[in-house]
Amino acid sequence: MHEMSLAESVIELVEYRARRNGSTRIKTVRLEIGKLSGVEPDAMRFCFDAVASGTLAEGAALDIIEQEGLAWCFDCSLSTPLASRSDPCPECGGYRMRLDEGLAMRVKELEIE
Repeated sequence: MHEMSLAESVIELVEYRARRNGSTRIKTVRLEIGKLSGVEPDAMRFCFDAVASGTLAEGAALDIIEQEGLAWCFDCSLSTPLASRSDPCPECGGYRMRLDEGLAMRVKELEIE
């Protein structure tokens, strides 16, 4: 479960930012997770709660925004939504796709006090 190490990294990052701002508590962490990133939102929620224990983020809300996948099809020259990396182009059925969006996971916003 790579979500555990990702959650640990998120906690390290948000704690660092909160401490730099003189904060004593993290209230909300907003993550953007791309549907093509390979990160499971439910697993991330579970892992986040587990690794947040004893940190400034203990009890913090984790708000996950899922970003749709988007790919460019080399066969029909269209930009199209994509639900999975292994899906064919919904327009022409081709598999020669350049993945453009939905690949990343990033901290979008942090609410601290």
